[in-house]
Amino acid sequence: MSDYKDYGFQENTITHNLRYMLKPLLGMLDKGKNRCILDLGCGNGYLVNHLVLLGYNAYGTDASQEGIAIAKQSNPDRFFVQDLSSNELPEELRKIHFDTVISTEVIEHLYDPDAFINFCRQQLSPGGELIISTPYHGYLKNLLLSVTDSWDKHQNPRWLGGHIKMWSVRTLTGLLVDKGFTVTNFAGCGRIPYVWKSMIIKARLS
Repeated sequence: MSDYKDYGFQENTITHNLRYMLKPLLGMLDKGKNRCILDLGCGNGYLVNHLVLLGYNAYGTDASQEGIAIAKQSNPDRFFVQDLSSNELPEELRKIHFDTVISTEVIEHLYDPDAFINFCRQQLSPGGELIISTPYHGYLKNLLLSVTDSWDKHQNPRWLGGHIKMWSVRTLTGLLVDKGFTVTNFAGCGRIPYVWKSMIIKARLS
C-alpha cells in the first residue's frame, strides 16, 4: 500500500487504545462461539498474544513489518505481514476457518470501508462474528467539540496516516447491516458516557 504509514512499533507492550478497550472487548468474546480469531490490523500483536494466553486460537495480520516482527517474538507462527488493499489473506491463513474477525481502530483510516467489511465477511465461517472498533462520534461529543472550538485539534489534518472517516453508531451499524450482518452488542469506552474515545460493535453474519 503506497500510502501506508508505518507507526513505528518498538515494543510488545499494550497499546494506548487497548488500555481502555481491552476489558469491554474481552467481555464480548465467548469461548464457545469465538474460538478461532483473526485480528486484522493487529499492530504489535499485543491483543492476539493476550488472546492466545487466554486459550483462544488467534492469528494476526498487519501492514507494519516492524509490528509483525515484534509480535512474532512471542508467537512466531501466528503473525503475518498483510496489506489490506491486497484483498487476500497470506497463504498460511487461507485454509483456516475463522469464526471471529476483530479489527480495532482500522476502519477510520481506510478509503474504502465497504471493501474492508466485504473482506472481513469473506474470512468468516457461516454465522461468524465481527468485532470492530473505531473512534466514537455522536451528538454530545460533536457538540462539545464545536462549542470548545476543538475540531482542528481533533481532526488534525496534518497527521500523516491519520483518520479520514468519522463513524457514528448509526453509520457503522448501517454499513454492517448493508453487508449482511446483524449487530448484537455495543460498548463505548474511554472517558465518560457519550463522550467516549472509541466504540466497539459486535455483529453476527446473517
